[in-house]
Amino acid sequence: MNEIYNNTIHEPTSRTTCFNIINARLLGSEDLHVIRINNRGIIESIIAVDNPIEKSNNEKVLNVNGDWITLGGVDLQINGGLGLAFPELEKEHFSLLTALCDFLWQHGVDAFLPTIVTTSVENIQRSLSVIAEYIELQKSENKPMAKVLGIHLEGPFLNYEKRGAHPAEYLIQPTTETVEWVLGDYAHIVKIITLAPELDITEEVIPYLRSLGIVVSLGHSTASLEEAKKAFKLGASMVTHAFNAMPPLHHRKPGLLAEAITNKNVYCGLIADGEHVCQTMIDVLLRASNYEKGVFLVSDALAPIGLPDGVYPWDERQIEVTDGTARLADGTLAGTTLPLLVGVENLVKWGVCDVKKAIALATESPRKAMGMPGMGEGQPANLLRWHWEPENARLTWQRLAL
Repeated sequence: MNEIYNNTIHEPTSRTTCFNIINARLLGSEDLHVIRINNRGIIESIIAVDNPIEKSNNEKVLNVNGDWITLGGVDLQINGGLGLAFPELEKEHFSLLTALCDFLWQHGVDAFLPTIVTTSVENIQRSLSVIAEYIELQKSENKPMAKVLGIHLEGPFLNYEKRGAHPAEYLIQPTTETVEWVLGDYAHIVKIITLAPELDITEEVIPYLRSLGIVVSLGHSTASLEEAKKAFKLGASMVTHAFNAMPPLHHRKPGLLAEAITNKNVYCGLIADGEHVCQTMIDVLLRASNYEKGVFLVSDALAPIGLPDGVYPWDERQIEVTDGTARLADGTLAGTTLPLLVGVENLVKWGVCDVKKAIALATESPRKAMGMPGMGEGQPANLLRWHWEPENARLTWQRLAL
């Protein structure tokens, strides 16, 4: 079985018979289960059993001996990969996009939102047009790869004071008019927009985005508790990379994050690379939030993911990648180059989360945050097997070849 850091995993193979996975443990249940998969690779049934099954009369059987079985990860914030930055997309990058989808699949990711950070409106719309065309192309692909769900637009409607690594010259005041300008003809593929709610003085932008079916995530913001509360009432339902690019938790000025944590209808994205957020504060966040809903992992990975450490171009600037962490020349934290599932291993290794909950934060929680179906009958059997060795504190995973 493969460790999280190991890129070499099994690819699913075509088959003509049905398949049974026996003695499988599912998240949210202590029972063992039988998962029956039909010859089209679709989950046909999931049945709980009282005792371990020794054998089955069905065509093919895989006994996973109590390991957890889940769908693959969903990464709702990833900025590029294999040297390709999503704000710089051109049609000539289709083959590299496909290679990245293969790479993410090999790292346990079923689906992702290419994330476009703050750049010129011209660059945004060019990238949106390329992704829109690629999504249609991917529908005709008949091989396992991570699917592009749409776009996460992280900017340009961000607060200057909390812009982080986002270039100041491209920040825009959010109004319905400027949002229409940025989205152009591609609102249908934008699934999440990160914005600073305190900049929307009209209070019309969030309801407008929700009317388009776009999830509004608050981030890169100085919003107070009251401003965040108002934004969530208007329809925002998410927070972008909790703790980062927002006011810290304070006992007299709780701010955006405190309102998000205490609001049962809000999901918080979390980067668990060990650099963006201190382990103790991750523990605080997870203890204060609803594990089943309130938090999901993101990679926030940049274009050099899949490449060795070194110095790489990043818009007109450069970033230096060291041990999976990317920083600008002035030391500003820009992102990571670690795959999503590394965060799962980190949470367990740090002791801030038990194995089941850590796995759920990368597989189930992002699906819930986006209203996507979870593991169940009728779903494609793109399955991961997770094995925990408590004596070695070692978590490994494998993509099942059924």
